[in-house]
Amino acid sequence: MGIASDIVIIVVAALIGGIVANKLKVPLMLGYIVAGIAVGPHTGGVTVSEIHDIELLAEIGVALLLFALGLEFSLTKLKPVRTVALVGTPIQMLLTIGCGFVIGQQLLGWDTISSLWLGGLISLSSTMVILKTLMNQGWLGTLSSRVMIGMLIVQDLAVVPLMILLPQLNNAESGLPILGLAAMKAIVFLAAMVLLGTRLLPRLLTYVAQWNSRELFLLTITAMGLGIGYATYLVGLSFAFGAFAAGMVLSESDYGHQALSDIIPLRDVFALLFFTSVGMLLDPQFLLDRWDTVLTLVLLVSVCKGVIFAGLARIFGYGNVVPLAVGLGLFQIGEFSFVLARVGLADRALSTEMYSLVLSTAIISMMLTPLVSSLTAPLYSLRKRWFKREPLQTINLPETGLHDHVVIAGAGRIGRHVAGVLHHLKLSFVLVELDYRQVQQVREAGFPVVYGDAGQEAVLEAAGIEGARLLLITIPAIVSAQAIVDQTRRLNPRLGIVARSEGLEQMKALHEKGVYEVVQPEFEAGLEITRQALISLNVPATDILRYTDAVRRELYAPICRNQECETVALLRDARRLLEMNWMTLGPESPLNDRTIGELNIRTNTGVSIVGVMRGGTLHPNPGPDFRFARGDMIAVLGEPEQFNALQEFHTA
Repeated sequence: MGIASDIVIIVVAALIGGIVANKLKVPLMLGYIVAGIAVGPHTGGVTVSEIHDIELLAEIGVALLLFALGLEFSLTKLKPVRTVALVGTPIQMLLTIGCGFVIGQQLLGWDTISSLWLGGLISLSSTMVILKTLMNQGWLGTLSSRVMIGMLIVQDLAVVPLMILLPQLNNAESGLPILGLAAMKAIVFLAAMVLLGTRLLPRLLTYVAQWNSRELFLLTITAMGLGIGYATYLVGLSFAFGAFAAGMVLSESDYGHQALSDIIPLRDVFALLFFTSVGMLLDPQFLLDRWDTVLTLVLLVSVCKGVIFAGLARIFGYGNVVPLAVGLGLFQIGEFSFVLARVGLADRALSTEMYSLVLSTAIISMMLTPLVSSLTAPLYSLRKRWFKREPLQTINLPETGLHDHVVIAGAGRIGRHVAGVLHHLKLSFVLVELDYRQVQQVREAGFPVVYGDAGQEAVLEAAGIEGARLLLITIPAIVSAQAIVDQTRRLNPRLGIVARSEGLEQMKALHEKGVYEVVQPEFEAGLEITRQALISLNVPATDILRYTDAVRRELYAPICRNQECETVALLRDARRLLEMNWMTLGPESPLNDRTIGELNIRTNTGVSIVGVMRGGTLHPNPGPDFRFARGDMIAVLGEPEQFNALQEFHTA
């Protein structure tokens, strides 16, 4: 099967590695790298035969990684921390390159070019590892996380110029003109993308989107990213750089979010190939033979980067625990260093031994990140007499504070819809959201929001959970929902909770946590579509109501076994039974030109006439002398059987 069998081996091995990584709560890419080591040429057993072909396929993964990075890129993300991100990050990279140069020259005995390569490689930190670590620790939304993410975004952008500049170091004197030419090409290319790409690409996406074919839409954005990347390669620039520029242009179009969500699965599959191919190049025997050098390099790089990051954070005015959190969070070597190292290996700026040393150091530093970063909290606790709690980012919160309000965990479509209704009814509420894009949408709508993980005590306190009247959990992930319930029960044990569920097992899990009001949105939507279909098929309203109630009782029965829950269900049924219905009097209606008293409607049918709409005017609670006319819309209150009796009376 050739390369096909290699891909199968890699995918299966990566699946096993990913499962193990997920169990260990470390980023999946570490599992992919270990899987690559297992199926690589240095370990024996099941081995990939066509490594070079896999490496070529992995280039697409690199391009798609940068294409997605361009789609996610937004200057608005940098606004809150723009100074430390835009000014501090270049300083950090220069200082780290200098640190790496000294380590390479003094410790490892490398030549000048190789030492500069080492500095460039260790100057980058890992966006993937940090985001995963912050999510697991619930620190997303804190000031520390925003500083780290801002600096990581600028570092990721710096990958592109590093990929252009570092290969020219091999021949610096004659390479200067080449460097200048490459810079000119990059400027011309970016200008062309801004002038033409911003006009042509969004129009093309709009044209394709009109066909409502998701397959063609995915094919279009993939062709744009890889096609433009290949065009830049043909003119002598980086393939990945072109893909990044294409993503950046598309991010400004109306279809940027859709393009990102569609490309992510494809990106992840090809990124899997890349990280696995990185692992295949790592020789475990080298790690065993040079363990002392590797550990020394890990220690020096970690200390060097940690001190630089923490110092810069302090210099740029961040106090309390922020410098400590930034220093302990960004000390590792990043995934884009693998990309750069592969370029260095291909250009023979790095030997295989140097490459293995950097690779081993990077992987170990990544694995240490969750452990080292978690030290921030204990250290913070020890010094909390001097440190104040980090302020969370809150938007549009009322100046008078939050009291007797509704807390909505999750600002997705359901959360925003609920917020819109509460806003219309002038009821106090606050949203809690972890996703920055969702927060931006909520901010634009003018809704109050707390940026952070609702499963964390500090975030719930910022949302005023102790003084709230109700909590709505619209987040579909059961683990997150359970964490929110646990924290809420601790802070406000008597608070009512309404939660979203994706299935029966989730409903049971939430019920065991004491959440008795659980809603399945997909089920309710399906039931409403069924109800509308039955109405169109002229099925009697009472039969529809009886059917929907039976289906609903059957679904919710497993979690509705105590007296209180049954009482709530009965009250819900009673509310539906007393639902107000409308009926229009046609030209042949026997009710026309007769009064309510003459018709004796309540005695004959059991319904109560609670209003009549005539000519756009509502007549509430009409008396027995009110005389019906053709075209009247009458509002009646009663049970379904009584309403059916009125309809029969009306059509008699």
